[in-house]
Amino acid sequence: MNRAAQINRVKDLEKQKKMVLWVFGYGSLIWKTGFHYDDRLVGFIKGYRRVFYQGSTDHRGTLEYPGRTVTLEPAEREICWGVAYKISKEEDKRAAIELLEVREKQYDQKKHVDFFTDPAGSTAAASGVLVYIGSSNKMSNENYLGPASFEEIAKQIVRAEGPSGPNREYLFQLEKALLQLGCKEPHVMDLAKEREAVLELDLAPPNARQTLLELAVQTLIGNLLQHRAA
Repeated sequence: MNRAAQINRVKDLEKQKKMVLWVFGYGSLIWKTGFHYDDRLVGFIKGYRRVFYQGSTDHRGTLEYPGRTVTLEPAEREICWGVAYKISKEEDKRAAIELLEVREKQYDQKKHVDFFTDPAGSTAAASGVLVYIGSSNKMSNENYLGPASFEEIAKQIVRAEGPSGPNREYLFQLEKALLQLGCKEPHVMDLAKEREAVLELDLAPPNARQTLLELAVQTLIGNLLQHRAA
């Protein structure tokens, strides 16, 4: 390698070190990071929507009873609100990637997207933002559950529990986090309307739990059908 090539190589390495890492969170990363970051921006990405189609057997469910967590699916002219984390230090970038590669291991795709903060603007606040997605390709994403009836989704969320806690807690935390961002997504909000019924289910004696569970599911289905018909 000649001197000019060596100099260019050094410059490239220095440039890489100066580059920051941006990570987009649209699920539990909104309220629980686990890594150090320099800045946190509220905003959105374009061309995707948030859906409860990803199965979780490592965090909010088990192999026997998978939970449901959110993933992104392509959706023209739609946006997905969330947060973007800026990570500058090399040691912080390495630690964040190591954590995310384990935490998001059931998500089979990594995309780099533009992130926006101004709904009326057209200029991205950050580009090349990393986002983990669970695709609908069952060959590469064996945990993908996909669309289901409202009854099935409700039953899975109410009943599933994994190492990270109950699936319903994930839903409630997501609702809370989105409301704090000023985002009201009907899909998430309608699912979370069953909070009181679920809490009542937890406190009920064993002989009353099945009746309360059925009531919670029936109410949820009614809410979702009402929204769909609106």
